Amino acid sequence: MWENLFWLSEDQFEKLRPLLPDKVRGVARVDDRRVISGIVHVLKSGCRWADAPPDYGPRKTLYNRWRRWAEKGSNVYV
Repeated sequence: MWENLFWLSEDQFEKLRPLLPDKVRGVARVDDRRVISGIVHVLKSGCRWADAPPDYGPRKTLYNRWRRWAEKGSNVYV
């Protein structure tokens, strides 16, 4: 049903890995590669968070992670 899923390559994810938290507090983190791929898919496709393909895991996780990163990075200029 979902033909055009976006997946980070191993190489792309390895470049991002140093930027991700490495300390687990409380509940173990879900697969970061899967979640980041899901976030990119939603942003590229323009679909609603609620319509993200289930292959990326819980939609609430995708949205919450994206929201937290946007809040933390909102004052960072690239």
